[in-house]
Amino acid sequence: MNNSPQNESRRRFIKNTGSAVVGGSLAIPMINTMPTFAKGNADTLKVGLIGCGGRGTGAANQAMKADPNVKLVAMADAFEDRLQSSMENLKKGHGDKVQVDPEHQFIGFDAFQKLIDSDVDVVLLATPPGFRPQHLTAAVEAKKHVFAEKPVAVDGPGIRQVMAAAKKAKENNTAVMSGFCWRYHEPKRAAFGKILDGAVGNIGTVYNTYNTGTLWSKERQPEWTEMEYQLRNWLYYKWLSGDHITEQAVHSLDMMSWALSDKQPMSAMGTGGRQVRTDDKYGHIYDHFAIVYDYGDGQKGIHMSRQQFNCANSYSVEVSGDQGHATVDCIKGVHEIKGNEKWRYRGESNDMYQTEHDELFASIRNGSPVNDGDFMAQSTLLAIMGRMAAYTGQIVTYDEALNSQEKLGPENYSWDMEYPVAAVPMPGIQDGVGR
Repeated sequence: MNNSPQNESRRRFIKNTGSAVVGGSLAIPMINTMPTFAKGNADTLKVGLIGCGGRGTGAANQAMKADPNVKLVAMADAFEDRLQSSMENLKKGHGDKVQVDPEHQFIGFDAFQKLIDSDVDVVLLATPPGFRPQHLTAAVEAKKHVFAEKPVAVDGPGIRQVMAAAKKAKENNTAVMSGFCWRYHEPKRAAFGKILDGAVGNIGTVYNTYNTGTLWSKERQPEWTEMEYQLRNWLYYKWLSGDHITEQAVHSLDMMSWALSDKQPMSAMGTGGRQVRTDDKYGHIYDHFAIVYDYGDGQKGIHMSRQQFNCANSYSVEVSGDQGHATVDCIKGVHEIKGNEKWRYRGESNDMYQTEHDELFASIRNGSPVNDGDFMAQSTLLAIMGRMAAYTGQIVTYDEALNSQEKLGPENYSWDMEYPVAAVPMPGIQDGVGR
């Protein structure tokens, strides 16, 4: 088995879920070539990183590899320790491509704005998603090119803000690249391309899963305020993560939406709960969801997601049509179609995370900046819609989710504010509103 980033991602998923690798199956060789656009560029593109955790550090690493004339010149995070750790790791890999002087190391809740106001060309957004709409809007208003990690919001007001920012970016002719990385994975581009070309006929059902194990949590420290504790454990608070259907399982919902040409569903109905992961250290989010999306005329999207240890796992999309059935399995690496047309992807794979940045910087260099705003907002809204349906126990329409006035999180932030933990939503008893 090779040691490519894509296989590392797969191994991390399997390790987290406790699954076994059977016979080293379907490890596909990776390609990692320097894009042709990157040769001979005279103008340096200056990059700023907002959110210096693992994903942000990874995004900065990929940005540095995407173009030979790119430099990281500014970094911002709520916590200085995260920023310093990230910068140290990036310097080890990229040497003098990392030129972040002390005056461009920004800490605190306003750090994002200070970075955006500095002399950068491209901004990488990788904070907890509750901050994404505000940060994206600020970057677009400043006419910066943007990479925005998924998901892009946690509530309806945030989605509307993202949509407006993406529209403004088109007017500005600036890039908005999404962190929905599977859209940049060549095997999936091939598979979903076949589906969209009619290989399974008229689609009746898209079944998708993201059933995995539990994730990390950080033990409360005596010197931490409540705000710092929640930020350090942002996965477990709806106002920061949107719950795991939004923060993690949204990848599967994005692939469901892709298969259906990003068509808007009419409504969603479902269930969920907090069955196993009940300790206070897990905040107030659920540990499982099951949602049915109604697209009209009998067409359904069926979603299941779970974060529970020592259970059967699945991370896949199955598309059933009147002429065939397509399977896209993110653990096994299977991309195939059975039915009137038989097909299986047997080509080379790629590091999708790197491809995102290769194509982002290529689009900037050639004057045709990519804009993923429409689908990244749509896919995120599907997750929000599913969460709302599970929390309330009610049918939630697309328009209700999009136009919801429920805003998660405070209007302003300070380290000493005692931001209370909302109750765990009880379907049919509570309305599901809360932080």
